[in-house]
Amino acid sequence: MFREVAVSWLAVTVVLLAILLANQLARVLSQAAANDFPRDVVFALIGLTTTGNLSIIMPIGFFLAIMLALGRLYHESEMAAIQACGVGPAGLFRPITILGVFIMALLAWLSFSAIPAASARAQAIRAEALRDAQFGLLEPGRFRTFDGGNIVFYAERVDSNGILYNVNVFIERPAKTDQAVEAATQAPSKWEIWTATRAEQRGAGQAEQTFVLYDGERYEGVPGEGGFRIIKFSEGGIPIRLGDPGSRTAKADMKSTADLLASSDLDDVAELQWRIATPVSALVLMALAVPLARLRPRQGRFGKMGIAILVYFIYQQSLVAARTWLESGVMPQFLGLWWVHAIALVVAAGLLLRAYPIGRARPVAVAG
Repeated sequence: MFREVAVSWLAVTVVLLAILLANQLARVLSQAAANDFPRDVVFALIGLTTTGNLSIIMPIGFFLAIMLALGRLYHESEMAAIQACGVGPAGLFRPITILGVFIMALLAWLSFSAIPAASARAQAIRAEALRDAQFGLLEPGRFRTFDGGNIVFYAERVDSNGILYNVNVFIERPAKTDQAVEAATQAPSKWEIWTATRAEQRGAGQAEQTFVLYDGERYEGVPGEGGFRIIKFSEGGIPIRLGDPGSRTAKADMKSTADLLASSDLDDVAELQWRIATPVSALVLMALAVPLARLRPRQGRFGKMGIAILVYFIYQQSLVAARTWLESGVMPQFLGLWWVHAIALVVAAGLLLRAYPIGRARPVAVAG
């Protein structure tokens, strides 16, 4: 029985991991294409995000593995022979619990240590790649935006010394409206268009850069109005200050477990209880799977799979809802996510009592 469940768990986990990995690969590749991430960054992000997926698929994989393994034993009447030899619920749970303890320990390590570290590392790699893409040298023949899209640079070509030629810069400066002016009547933005025969980028790779343009013209005005001002210049500078992508406050899922234990913030409390819920869910799903896998005579091997998937969906969505309520302050912290586990265990106990009523005579093997 241990072998049946273990092999099924490995097979289901690999299949689910492949499905999630394919979905994750498409998302990472689209993000890499949009931000010009190098190949090594893409592979690193895929590997780190796969670690996070393990905490999702391992519990459901264990749940489905028990359903598949016990379902086969029931369908092929092997379970009837096992029970005829006097094996009751405790005998069924014993080998499954050994595997369940191993899975819980692995989930605890992933949830409390590996996944937060992987999430933080993935965020650092993503921020570094964004920094390189955003702060790096301008590429010829491509538009580059700054300041949330308010500044757009374009250069036709660049030489080996980094000098840009035939440069165009488009700058939109939002108008400063008086507080008495309503938002519906906000004044139109002012536009600046810089054209230059050549330019250079000073401070590439830093948060503060300056684009120096030579021998060009600047057009200032409001689109739709005729009063444009034209200024010719021999040298002009456009300062650019960029925010640091890596300076954002770490999210709760990237914090270490020690930091979450020391925090009273609702988001941190919810994240801590979610990490605890990950290994606990393997135990709860195991308790649900054993009675759910019981089949009636001549019932198909996969006769209970639809019910099992529905039970898992309700249990998982209840955990998500409980976490949302805890983060918003609706649910008390002492209840947190624990009430979901308690209800699921009560349901599992009811299913066990229904499948194996107390006081029913157990078959006894007689020596012949």
